[in-house]
Amino acid sequence: MVHFSDRAISIRPTGVRRMFDLAGEDSIQFGLGEPDFQPPPIAIEAFSRAMREGRNKYTTTAGLPPLRQKIAETWHHLDPSLDKSNVCITMSGTNGLLDIFLALVNPGDNVLLPEPYFPLYPTDVVICGGEANMYPCTFENGFVPTISDLQSRVDENTVAILYNFPSNPTGGNVTEAQRDELVTFARDNDLWLITDEVYDRIVYDQEHVSFLGAGYDKVIMINSFSKTFAMTGWRIGYLLSPDDEAMAQLTKMQYYVTACSNDAMQYAVLEALENASDYPAQMRDEFQVRRDLICERLNAMEGVSCHIPTGAFYVFPKFDIPGVNSEELAFALLEGGVLCSPGTAFGTAGEGHLRFAYTIGREDISRGMDRVEIVLKKLRGE
Repeated sequence: MVHFSDRAISIRPTGVRRMFDLAGEDSIQFGLGEPDFQPPPIAIEAFSRAMREGRNKYTTTAGLPPLRQKIAETWHHLDPSLDKSNVCITMSGTNGLLDIFLALVNPGDNVLLPEPYFPLYPTDVVICGGEANMYPCTFENGFVPTISDLQSRVDENTVAILYNFPSNPTGGNVTEAQRDELVTFARDNDLWLITDEVYDRIVYDQEHVSFLGAGYDKVIMINSFSKTFAMTGWRIGYLLSPDDEAMAQLTKMQYYVTACSNDAMQYAVLEALENASDYPAQMRDEFQVRRDLICERLNAMEGVSCHIPTGAFYVFPKFDIPGVNSEELAFALLEGGVLCSPGTAFGTAGEGHLRFAYTIGREDISRGMDRVEIVLKKLRGE
């Protein structure tokens, strides 16, 4: 008899993709977190050149040594001991997440995960036989967890905690003092600290606060070039840890998941890091203008409260529309020509919120906010 695994049957498509599939051609797109930029031209040329030169073969599982060394050097300001042995190139941060949970999680283990969350977090833990142990990141606390909330959830089966700053979906971020408290919690409970820092180069009004080099070595970083160099379709990222045994286990998992990353693409990313290192800052400056525009518009609307994010390119406003939940509101906006994501696509704690990605031009942001305002007024009976 043909059947499918309980694992496959239990997993549902993400709410983000479902809304995207329902959108009309004239919808203004705030749904997917994808920069409306292209990769640096010199990286595109380097990709093409590498293929013409025959860089179309398998690479080592961990990836191109000069690229790994360059990545390690970009973090020397936090940990000068890092070298290429502390880096494994992956087919995106998504691939890296699965490697981590495969390496750390046994059946019955649980991982502390933020809620609202990037939709892959809990599903990947479940795929690996573990349990998702959600901790709240509330609007009232700037989407940063409290130590008391974390402490109330950790138990003898907790093996790791994942932090995501800057955050998808909230745009929330941490100060150094908050980071230090969160590191201390992980150390005191002897947990692996998984830090998702794929938006580390898209930070506003402050310097990026990393969990690397913060006095704790049981750290595994997930990073990616998708957002910071507009390479979403290239699917390339990396894992980094100062712990040698962690890197050995992660690299082993990488072999069994995808064997290795794309050969020619690694040369293109190296070119970007070496000769277009200012490109992420150029994108960030434009995103900051868009952030200010969308936050000003949202906060001027009745019944809407919106934190001004200090990282990533998302806003996660809170809505007070009596009798209307997040999914209903998202569908009403979709009918009004605006595609966004219901907060519940990122966990039950997202109820009362929507996520808007400001990865479209300023004129479209303004037109989209005009449409949002019209829909909200209709829902309030004005």
